[in-house]
Amino acid sequence: MATEQAPDPQAPDPHDGTGADDVGPTARRIIVGAQLKRLREQADITRTAAGYHIRGSESKISRMESGKVGFKPRDIEDLLTLYGEHDEERRGHLLGIAMRSNEPGWWQRSGDAVPEWFSEYVGLESAAVRIQTYELLFVPGLLQTEDYARAIVTRGHPEGADAVTQERVRVRMARQRLLARPDAPHLWAVLDESVLHRPIGGHQVLAGQLDHLVEMSRRPNVTLQVVPNALSGYGGEATFTLLRFAEPDVPDITYIEGLTGALYLDRRAEVEEYARVMDELTIDAYSPEETRALLTKLRAG
Repeated sequence: MATEQAPDPQAPDPHDGTGADDVGPTARRIIVGAQLKRLREQADITRTAAGYHIRGSESKISRMESGKVGFKPRDIEDLLTLYGEHDEERRGHLLGIAMRSNEPGWWQRSGDAVPEWFSEYVGLESAAVRIQTYELLFVPGLLQTEDYARAIVTRGHPEGADAVTQERVRVRMARQRLLARPDAPHLWAVLDESVLHRPIGGHQVLAGQLDHLVEMSRRPNVTLQVVPNALSGYGGEATFTLLRFAEPDVPDITYIEGLTGALYLDRRAEVEEYARVMDELTIDAYSPEETRALLTKLRAG
């Protein structure tokens, strides 16, 4: 997305807290945790010893290093001293990131528009380096147009959208800006072909959505594939998303969303099973080039 051009809807807005430099508290915790682990290992100090030093446990150090918990300034300062990091500039920088990681993410200021169980996902999504998603019913949220998103959120009655509903749509659009960050994750989306024929919001809205999918599929960090109707239902039985992170100690996560909650699976065996299913889906699906051709054909028709 010699006359003035309209603003790019994908461009970060420096005034709404969703700019390229605002990756959210989850990402910041992961960054701080990785640095603490690196310093601890360089100092040849065990997690048990580090935990004892801050009146905690090995488990607490593990959670801190994996970015699963918030940070206390005193703990960070004590650990940096224990690890031999005495440079004031580096200490101050890491401590600053740690303190910002305790602040709510921009999406957490949206009240009831973002349920607590989904708030965790938005944080993880912003920290991921690869997002793989399989969708059976709708275009994935990161690829939806505003009209398409509004039709879903309002159950087909956009004229009746209240303030909370409008905020939900705004948050969904703001999430998409992570795809335009300098360090944008790679989004690999696999859609069931039925999604392309489901007239969410009416045929005009669907037409706009198809155009948007063609445009997004040309981005270097977006891979889009469609599973043809002939193979639909054989690969995946339900919608799911796989998240991968840069830090090796942060496990891949499988996210499965329900109507009133979600599952976050991080056990290796479970995640590997979903990764296997995703691999099979990408094999069954049209290639990215074939998918783009299909979208163009559907739009022309």
